[in-house]
Amino acid sequence: MESRRLEKRLKERFVKAMATYHLIEDDDKILVGLSGGKDSLLLTELLAKRAKIQHPRFSVEAIHVRMENIHYETDTSYLQQFCDDLGVPLHIRTTRFETIENGKLKIESNERTAEQSSIKRKQKQPCFLCSWNRRKQLFNLAQELGCNKIALGHHQDDLIHTALMNLTYQAHFATMPARLKMRKMPLTIIRPLCLIPESDIKTWAEMQGYQKQQKLCPYETNSHRTDIKQLYDALEQMNPEVRYNIWGALEADNKLIEE
Repeated sequence: MESRRLEKRLKERFVKAMATYHLIEDDDKILVGLSGGKDSLLLTELLAKRAKIQHPRFSVEAIHVRMENIHYETDTSYLQQFCDDLGVPLHIRTTRFETIENGKLKIESNERTAEQSSIKRKQKQPCFLCSWNRRKQLFNLAQELGCNKIALGHHQDDLIHTALMNLTYQAHFATMPARLKMRKMPLTIIRPLCLIPESDIKTWAEMQGYQKQQKLCPYETNSHRTDIKQLYDALEQMNPEVRYNIWGALEADNKLIEE
C-alpha cells in the first residue's frame, strides 16, 4: 500500500512538472543523463513509462558517461539491463578531464552555477571538471542523435540548495532552471524531477531495489554543496515550511524557466 501511494505521488509530481514548466511536447526526442544514481534511475523510469502512454508523443534514449580519471564505478551491465527492461536505448561513453589553459576553461553553456562561478585561476576543481566534461558528452551525443532535449535528474532539493549556494557565495538569487533553452545549440535542458523531494526518491529507490554505485566519487563530500545541504537541514528544523517558501520565491521571481 505504501509503495502504491509513493508511486502515485511520484507520477503526479512528475506530470505536474511537465505541465507547469512545459517540459515535454509532442515529437520531442529526449536524451537522459544516466549516472547510475537513484535520481537518474528514477528519471529514466518515469520518462520511459510516460513515453509508452504517448501523451505527449516523445522518445527517450539514455547516455552513461564514464570518467577515466575519477575512481568511482557504476555497474554498466546493471544499467544496460535496467534500460533494456524499459525499452530505452543506452549509449555508454568514456572520457576524461580536459585541461584548463591559462587558468580558464571555456564554457559554451549559458547555465552557470555557484560551483562554476567559484572556480579560481590555476585551480582545477575535480567536481567542476567532471561535470563539464560529462555535459560535453551529453551535448555532443544529443546532437548526433537528433535529440532536441536533454533530461537531467536534479530533484527539488538540488534546485533549492543551488539557490542557497548562489545567495551565500555569489550574492544573487538564481538556481538551475526546470527548463533552460541553450543559446548556442538547438537543445533545451529539462529537469522533470524538480517537484520531487529527495526523501521520496530515496524511499522509492530502496523499495525498488535500485542498485547503488559500486564506488562513490572520492570528492563528493568535499564541496560547497555539502556545506549548503547542512545549512538547509538546519533551516528546515527551524521552519518546516522553508522548502515551500524558497520554491515560492523562485517561482515568483521567474527563476525556474530560462528561454
